[in-house]
Amino acid sequence: MAIYNNFINTMKKIFYAVLAASMMACTSNQTENKMEAENVANDSTDVVAKILNENGTLNLADFEWTREPESFAINGDTIEVVTKPGTDLWQRTYYHFRNDNAPALQISTREKFFSFVVKTNFTESHHRFDQCGVVMYLDSDNWLKGSIEYENEQFQHLGSVATNNGYSDWATTAIPADVKEMWYRLSRRDDDFCIECSTDGQEWSQMRVCHMYEAKDLIRFGIYACSPEDSSFKAVFTDMKITECMWKAHDGQQPDEE
Repeated sequence: MAIYNNFINTMKKIFYAVLAASMMACTSNQTENKMEAENVANDSTDVVAKILNENGTLNLADFEWTREPESFAINGDTIEVVTKPGTDLWQRTYYHFRNDNAPALQISTREKFFSFVVKTNFTESHHRFDQCGVVMYLDSDNWLKGSIEYENEQFQHLGSVATNNGYSDWATTAIPADVKEMWYRLSRRDDDFCIECSTDGQEWSQMRVCHMYEAKDLIRFGIYACSPEDSSFKAVFTDMKITECMWKAHDGQQPDEE
């Protein structure tokens, strides 16, 4: 009986020790989460927010590569990227393959309302699916891009791809093959996004409105270029800027209560 009681007492001590350690770990995690939330709330290093608040200019040093290309050049406000054959962004749908190796130059922000503008020149594109444009790449399974994809000497595809939870779609329209410059404007309203295009940077046409499930807080966005097949070309990006959100709130039917 004494042996049994000793065993029970020992087990009780172990149980309470484990319980105490778990409670301490939980408290520690709550404290860390609270501190992280406070740091986010007090974050003064968000470059996009600073630009919006101070009317500053974009500094390319604030951008970081998601997969740095083998050949690129940054001169002032001009970025040149030479694509590598076999680079692309696509996930599953229809083709049933997954490509996730296109380089992207991006900046990070928690700002919920803004627009990002960039001008692209793709004079050298010459092979099927050569492309360059605007991107918001969060991870392999969640990203958004807008670009022109070369098709042949007669036409090319102006389009966009939204990838949520590992599945891509592709919305396109055919445009003449002699178009070699295009402006893009990516706008964010919380976790909803709009991509527009323009031939002159003044008059804009809507390409896509979509919801991005993983764009709840911190996002990364910028530019990308790639050549999915056996090709390579130089993509040129200029006139990048961040402005107040030019995608205004909807003025028609009122939102449903959730």
